[in-house]
Amino acid sequence: METRVAVISIIVEDPEQTGALNMALHEYSKYIIGRMGIPYREKGISIISIAIDAPQDDINTLSGRIGKIKGVTAKTAYSNVITKNTNA
Repeated sequence: METRVAVISIIVEDPEQTGALNMALHEYSKYIIGRMGIPYREKGISIISIAIDAPQDDINTLSGRIGKIKGVTAKTAYSNVITKNTNA
């Protein structure tokens, strides 16, 4: 199985949805390389960046799932780094 490195950029406009967002991220935690969150209090939003190394289908599924959460927006940028996973 091949994995790909990507970054998912997330903007949370509805703080009530952080529980749903964290549940989605937890389900894919084995693929997450790192996470950075910045509360932008002046605008009432949070900006989150997730670095991930996972099969492309899993990245697409996670990003789509996050994007379906009301008050949350997600966009994904993919690197050209694709690795064969020898552990699968």
